[in-house]
Amino acid sequence: MRRAKWAKGMAAMTAAVMMITAALTGCSNSKAPKTATAAAQETEKAAGQQETEKAADAEKAGGGANGIEYKEQKFQLGYNTVEDSVRGEMAKTFKEYLETQSGGKITVELFPAGTLGSEQEMTEMVKIGTLDFTLPGCSNMSNVDPSFSSVSLPFLVKDFEEAHKLQDGELGEALKELAQSYGYKILGWGDLGMAQITNNKKAINSVSDMAGLKMRSPNEEASIKTFESLGCSVSTLAFSELYLGMSQGVVDGQFNPIDAIYQQKFYEVQDYLALCNIFYYGINFVMGDSKFASLDEDTQKLILEAAAEAQVVSREYAKDADTRYLDMIKEEGGFKEITTPDTAEFAEAVKPVYDIFAGKADEKVLKAIGR
Repeated sequence: MRRAKWAKGMAAMTAAVMMITAALTGCSNSKAPKTATAAAQETEKAAGQQETEKAADAEKAGGGANGIEYKEQKFQLGYNTVEDSVRGEMAKTFKEYLETQSGGKITVELFPAGTLGSEQEMTEMVKIGTLDFTLPGCSNMSNVDPSFSSVSLPFLVKDFEEAHKLQDGELGEALKELAQSYGYKILGWGDLGMAQITNNKKAINSVSDMAGLKMRSPNEEASIKTFESLGCSVSTLAFSELYLGMSQGVVDGQFNPIDAIYQQKFYEVQDYLALCNIFYYGINFVMGDSKFASLDEDTQKLILEAAAEAQVVSREYAKDADTRYLDMIKEEGGFKEITTPDTAEFAEAVKPVYDIFAGKADEKVLKAIGR
């Protein structure tokens, strides 16, 4: 009897174990198979993770954003204006592009506000190789060859669009070729702006109002002859001394784009502003030609790309700079009177400047500007 009860209990226990085992097995088999979409998503996620790991490995190894492994190189770029300027924006863009695209292997140290020397001194430093890059204006490069002032001849262009057509076309190519003959490599262009006239003697409405004014000019023949043709005497006072010179009466006036007039606070020591777009002022982005030639092909290409980015930034910056900075000047109470003289009379008066230029400029340059 006991044996029968024991056998019956064991049978019940065995049945229970089998039921539990079956239930557990059923649960483990109840998961649905992966769909094709889920499988593809996992594959894509894995591939993405691999690419991220590869990019991280490349960055650690010094590889650039384009997969190229650049040599470790350090460059210096100097310019003569403050950081909050079109040159400052160009320099910052150039630096960021080179450093980012090279994966940090190429670095650029910036020297604003003439900390390495005057505009002319930095231009010469680039040629002899003691400075890598600089951003001289067209008027400064005219000290290398008068042809570089071609785009800045008085009233040659009326706006940025006309200036860009010349720089991006036949004239630009002629100037780049000419620069190489003097040991420079022009990497690109930039916009400084359209020059306006200020003085602290009288409002300017006609050419006769210019007579007797002592104007400051960069040491560049086309600019000097332009204001002499308008009846002014001319001083080539250094730009760094201009604010003090005007405040002390050493010179009566000057000419520069509106953003420079604001940034240098010239409106504090000048009473009259004449909006006349007398010159287009451009920037030459230059380095030594021998320095450029000594670099490997990948670095050369990256430098040209970075300079092209800086050129785009400068043109965007200058596009509405006159309106933006003129509004800021007005808000700060600058200038007693602002005039907009008829420039036809001015353009007629400065025609002799073109004759002087034609006698000294490169033939290809003259052809490019239609002279």
